[in-house]
Amino acid sequence: MKTGFLAFTAMIVVASYLSACSSGQYKKEIDTWRAAHEAELRKDDGWLTVAGLFWLKEGLNTIGKGDAYDIALTNNFKGNKLGEIESKEGKAILKVEPGVDATTDGKPVSTIELATDDPGPPTKIKTGSQTFYLIKREEDRYGIRLKDSDAPARKNFGGEHWFPVDENYRVTGTFEPFEAAREVEIPNVLGGTFKMKSPGIVRFKIDGKEFSLQPVIEDDKQLFFIFKDLSSRDQTYAAGRFMYTDNPVGAKVTLDFNKAENPPCAFTEFATCPLPPPQNRLDIDIKAGELKTH
Repeated sequence: MKTGFLAFTAMIVVASYLSACSSGQYKKEIDTWRAAHEAELRKDDGWLTVAGLFWLKEGLNTIGKGDAYDIALTNNFKGNKLGEIESKEGKAILKVEPGVDATTDGKPVSTIELATDDPGPPTKIKTGSQTFYLIKREEDRYGIRLKDSDAPARKNFGGEHWFPVDENYRVTGTFEPFEAAREVEIPNVLGGTFKMKSPGIVRFKIDGKEFSLQPVIEDDKQLFFIFKDLSSRDQTYAAGRFMYTDNPVGAKVTLDFNKAENPPCAFTEFATCPLPPPQNRLDIDIKAGELKTH
């Protein structure tokens, strides 16, 4: 009897030890992921460098330092006028003023038609610490996104903030595919909608309660979830958060809310973020992932 009790106790100790090791390894994995995520945010062309967004009008759009121009470069620009963009029927032609140092792919540029980020890659124009390129939103809305690697937001960034890692928020969901990917309308901060493709529904449980999320497709390797939960009232970004998962294996998807991240519009007013559709607004307080940064 005594020998059996000791063996049983030893099994419990070993199981507890293995569980602690597993939890420690998981926390290390999440901490590494979060560090890499912040490093991406801090990059020379990361979201912290975004310094402006300027919607093009039909005809000529001037580019230069300050608000006297349609596209206002920051004070880091070493000249006054950089040039002009002629926008007509979805085409944007950049003409650079003589003597202005502007390059694309490391080569000097004087006149060039700008490719958009949809489908991309866009034509990136660099001058000093600043880079700008053409973006397309909705059906026919074109704008210039400006980035400055010396932007104050990047220099003064105090880092991201997160809930403590909680393995209970790493759950396995069941993927229910549609017969074919469906087009869905996703609201955005511009007051309009993006048309995106959704492959199906993911159903899962947290604390014994059933929930579902509808992902959309950004690329062939991942599912993209735009969601909001009750923590957005006071602890997380009010507009909602993003989460990416690997594609389903069979009918299973791993949802790790410890990797729930703030969208770009949490860091800059010049982003054009999608917002959670009604079906992705969860009636649960998910205390996992990224907290409010500001």
